[in-house]
Amino acid sequence: MKKIKILTIILGIVLITMVAFFGVYVQKQNRMEDKVKDYSYAMDLKGGRNIRLTVDDTVDTVIKDADGNEVTDADSLTDEELAEKGYTKEETKANSEEVLNEENYLKSKEIVEKRLNELGVDNYVVDIDETSGDILIEIPENDNTDNVVSNIGTTGKFEIIDADTEEVLMDNSDIKSAKVMYGAASATSSGTSVYLDIEFNKEGTGKLKDISTTYVQTNTTNETNTTNNTTTDEATSSEETEDTEKQITMKIDDEEIMTTSFDETIETGRLSLSVGTASTDAQTLQGYINQASSMAIVLDNGNMPIKYTVSENKYILSDITQNEINIILYVILAIAVLALLVLIFRYKTMGIINAFSYIGLVALFLLILRYTNVVISIESIFGIAVILILNYIFINKLLSKLKKEEKVDKATISVAIKETYKEFFIKIIPIIIAVITFCFIRWEPISSFGMVMFWGILLISLYNISITNLLVRIKESKGGKNKNGKETK
Repeated sequence: MKKIKILTIILGIVLITMVAFFGVYVQKQNRMEDKVKDYSYAMDLKGGRNIRLTVDDTVDTVIKDADGNEVTDADSLTDEELAEKGYTKEETKANSEEVLNEENYLKSKEIVEKRLNELGVDNYVVDIDETSGDILIEIPENDNTDNVVSNIGTTGKFEIIDADTEEVLMDNSDIKSAKVMYGAASATSSGTSVYLDIEFNKEGTGKLKDISTTYVQTNTTNETNTTNNTTTDEATSSEETEDTEKQITMKIDDEEIMTTSFDETIETGRLSLSVGTASTDAQTLQGYINQASSMAIVLDNGNMPIKYTVSENKYILSDITQNEINIILYVILAIAVLALLVLIFRYKTMGIINAFSYIGLVALFLLILRYTNVVISIESIFGIAVILILNYIFINKLLSKLKKEEKVDKATISVAIKETYKEFFIKIIPIIIAVITFCFIRWEPISSFGMVMFWGILLISLYNISITNLLVRIKESKGGKNKNGKETK
């Protein structure tokens, strides 16, 4: 029974090790795909993306008639033909000379940094050329990088205008916050709807209340005269009712989002806009959520006072090659194997069992780093090596205590484990304090090292009190051992 328990635990460790080091592959279309989450790498290992936002210097030409209305079908006319028709050309710059100043450059840089934070980009560098206004950005390369690029350069201009007169009724200054919400489409239908929820500030709440009261669908009654020729020639009247409505148009970056009117007065100061249609498909819903999240992040941080274009978007290779990374990993692996062989040679059977336990901890540790999204950098690789050393020290201390005992039974094992825990964790208290501090530092090399150490120390404490402790107890469950290593009855 004892052997069965040990074999079961060892097989479990082998399974976890296979998953951690080799993955779990399933067939997807005509290829095999690893279902185990990949590591998140820092710029020093995976490379990064360099982005340059350049002040937009384009000039738009608008043709207007004598009344000042825009003419959309006159692009092919010559200047003489435009003059004959009484049309005039007006040139509008994307950025007027008034907005191109140092204050607006710095404000744009600040908004870019806020957007990067909300997009979950931790390790970034943002610089600005205060002369030209160009913003230089360096961010890590990962699956979300393209989404980040598409959001940081947008102006984020929000407007609610009169659909007829194009009078601006509300803008970014009226917004307090924006976020994504989703829930059941209705009580009677299946599916989930995604909403962009915009909350307005005090002034905006008042404006929204006035607008939702004014821009509503109304009924008008028209009287028409009819003649009844059946009995008399007297004229009679009838009433016809038709719906008329004043509408607003909502725009983001001058692109129309919707044109609508209100059914009722909105007094809450919140406006929920449906994104897409209700759906039960997870992939479709995720697409709607991503779309709504992008708009929410842009609106939540205000509009850029200057319009920018992405003039440079290039991938920068890491200075560290894959061969150099492999060499580091091989060295760590070789040292770990040598250390486990020493453990086995010194403690015999108990050393073999604890070597398997050690391998299991390493495999579980690597999986935890994947699924907790810890960023792997050069510093965090050093942190992984430190955790491996600390766990080896812990196991060696425990086995050394057990080896000194005249008789090894459940009581002595419990005492040895308690003493080992006490001695080990008291000595690393300064390390624990430093690690917790590192986790809250917003500089990726330090924070990644801190997170690796945090999860590693937590795993050492939980794994050894459960798996390692259990293996040692099962091994000695039929009686103790004397100092010569022979079992006692």
